[in-house]
Amino acid sequence: MINKQCIGIVGGVGPYAGLDLERKIFAHTRAVTDQDHLSVIHISKPCDIEDRTAFLLGQIERNPADSIFAIIQEMAGLGVVVVGIPCNTAHAPLIFNSILENLKKGYVQVKLVNMIEETATWIRTYSKALKKIGILSTTGAYKVKLYSAILKKYRIETIMLNEEMQKTVHDAIYNTIYGIKAKQNPVSNIARIELIQAVRYLQKKGAQAIILGCTEIPLAINENFLDDIILIDPTTILARALIRIIDPNKLKLWNMEFRNND
Repeated sequence: MINKQCIGIVGGVGPYAGLDLERKIFAHTRAVTDQDHLSVIHISKPCDIEDRTAFLLGQIERNPADSIFAIIQEMAGLGVVVVGIPCNTAHAPLIFNSILENLKKGYVQVKLVNMIEETATWIRTYSKALKKIGILSTTGAYKVKLYSAILKKYRIETIMLNEEMQKTVHDAIYNTIYGIKAKQNPVSNIARIELIQAVRYLQKKGAQAIILGCTEIPLAINENFLDDIILIDPTTILARALIRIIDPNKLKLWNMEFRNND
C-alpha cells in the first residue's frame, strides 16, 4: 500500500535531472533505516514531454505543460500530495502557469512547488549580503529572464551572459556529441569546461554567486563553490522544499559546506 503522504517527481525533463532530484531527496532526509525514508513516486516519460526551450523559442507549437500535467494527474491517483518538476525552464510562466491552470480545471489536489520561488527565498534567507547573482540556464530560460523578476523583488541584480557565451552554455547542454543531454554519466570534460568558462565570465561581470539554473548543469558542476564564488543548486533547494512540505522533522540541517550530505 502506497503511503498517502508521498512526494512526486516529474521525470524526463531531462531524465538524469529527475534521478538527481530523487537522490538529493534521500540525501537530505533524516533516516537511519530504509523505513525512515519518505515515499517517492518518480515517473519519467521523456518521449511524452516536449522540449521546454524549443517551445519558448517558438520552434514547436505544443506547450509541454499539457504532458507534464498528465503525469502529475497520474501521480495524484497514486497518492502523491506534493510535486516537484526538476526543470528550471518548465517554470517559465507560459509553461508553469498553464500547468497550474490545468490542475485547477481538473480538480487535481496536489501542491506543485515552484523551484524558482524556492530558490529566491533561499538566497535571501541564506545571505542578505548577496546583491548580484549570475545566471546559467538554457536559452529558453535566458530569453524569458526566468530568475530576473523574482530576484528583483528581493533587490537582487541578475547578471546575464552575452549571446555568444549563452550559445556556449546551450551547446554544453544540448550538443549531440558532448552536451550533457547526450553524455550524462559521466558528463564530458568539454561540457564542464564550457560551463566553468561561463561561470568565470559572470564572476568578472561582478556576480557574487551563480545560480545553476538548468537542472542538468549540476550534473557537470557539483561543487558548492568554485574558488571564491558561491554556486547555488536549485535542485537541492527543491529537494529540501519537498521534504519540508511532507514532514519538516525529516529535513536534515544543511549549509553550503555539505551539499551532498554523504
